[in-house]
Amino acid sequence: MKVTVWGCRGSLPVSTTAPTIRRKVARALRAAARKGLGPGADVDAFIDSELPFSVWGTYGSNTCCVQVDGGGEGVVVVDCGSGLRDLGLAVLATRGPSGGRYDFIMTHLHWDHLMGFPFFAPAYVPGNVIRFHGCHEALERALRTQQSPPFFPVNFDDLGADIGFETLTPGRSVEIGGMAVTPFAQNHPGGSYGYRFEARGKCFVMSTDSEHREDAEAADYPFLEHIRGADLLVFDAQYTFQAASTSKRDWGHSSNIAGVELAKRAGVRALCLFHQEPTLDDASIEAFHDETCRYARLFMPETPLEVLMARDGMVVEL
Repeated sequence: MKVTVWGCRGSLPVSTTAPTIRRKVARALRAAARKGLGPGADVDAFIDSELPFSVWGTYGSNTCCVQVDGGGEGVVVVDCGSGLRDLGLAVLATRGPSGGRYDFIMTHLHWDHLMGFPFFAPAYVPGNVIRFHGCHEALERALRTQQSPPFFPVNFDDLGADIGFETLTPGRSVEIGGMAVTPFAQNHPGGSYGYRFEARGKCFVMSTDSEHREDAEAADYPFLEHIRGADLLVFDAQYTFQAASTSKRDWGHSSNIAGVELAKRAGVRALCLFHQEPTLDDASIEAFHDETCRYARLFMPETPLEVLMARDGMVVEL
């Protein structure tokens, strides 16, 4: 099983501004000066060995879009955030424009998880088949609405692909793209659903836009069974523990601390922090990741847990 992140930001896409780039360049130049980097130096080696990822790279700007490859036919995608545009262009470049099968599994209907679909190029090509799967009865209406006047110039009915919808039932597994997919309800304004994917002895759980409160400390907390033994858990960790408990309470998102504790209690192998706060720059996200890794070493230290920070373009092989 392979999981590819095309978008991981929360709430809205994030632009890269000139001041942001200037700060990165300044940090790189200061590091080069400390090392006495001169003409003829191996710049690539310097970047790899001396600069943190937050300086030479970026965690990205796109909202939620995650591709899941379980070895079956077609392309399986969780959510249609702004990252879907990049996915669509990549698929066209590698598989060609027509004759594709695309299965979209939707966590919920907030706009940051829908906004990429009008820019998904394969949707405009006759011969492609698109199926939306989700637990919300309003799924089709939501997608049609965002492509109706005055919101978008191309009407949903004018798309070229064969598009259909399937309503899923929480707790009932279905086969999608060669994987057993099981939805489960989550705590989020308007309702949200997580998904457990299982194929060839591997398990991936997608759980974004979900808030965990004090009841998560209970031994029989239902979420633990949904993620039990997962090889990879993508987890909504938009907030710090303090923010999630105070000013951001009831906003429908969780914290890095909750992610570590739930993952370890359920025997998860790898935790991927997701739905990043849009006000954070790359350096802040990197520090957030480092702090989470330190906490993971302290909480249940006898239980190993790999902690990843999602970024656009990340590929995880299970």
